[in-house]
Amino acid sequence: MGVTVDAPEPLCFNKAVETEAYIALGSNLGDRELNLLRAVAEVGKLPDSRVTALSSFYETSPVGTVAQEPFYNAVLRLSTRLDARALLTHLLRIEDTTFKRVRTVDKGPRRIDLDLLLYGDESYDEETLIVPHPRLAERRFVLQPLSEIAPDLVHPLAGKTIRELLAALKSDETVVKL
Repeated sequence: MGVTVDAPEPLCFNKAVETEAYIALGSNLGDRELNLLRAVAEVGKLPDSRVTALSSFYETSPVGTVAQEPFYNAVLRLSTRLDARALLTHLLRIEDTTFKRVRTVDKGPRRIDLDLLLYGDESYDEETLIVPHPRLAERRFVLQPLSEIAPDLVHPLAGKTIRELLAALKSDETVVKL
């Protein structure tokens, strides 16, 4: 009969290592600028996390077939000790609780949209978590603000910098820095 004893954690092991995550913010309902500012503040309140960079705000044309008003978009960098799944859960809670997001029309109008773009150099392909964001490299409204705060960041799957992805992008999106 064996006995299991929990060994103490080694002194050199540090659970508190932070990961750099990049989050896209978008709004096209209500006061778009205020919505982005409130979202940044809410993300900044997340446990074991701090906002370390924020892009300029951009007015952008909507993408897709749903007729809707232009968006304001931005990207922030978050240093966090949360794992990717916990971070995504918090982002969805902010959308749902703080901004009362109702998902009735896919890719339709919304007061706030928070997308986890990158989580360190990790990749996930799960039912509820796909990182890097699958359309990151196809969207000027994401690449432009991301390039502003992290131009030399390498996309973990594409192997190219954000600056290179932006330069190679063929898109008719309108993205205007405010």
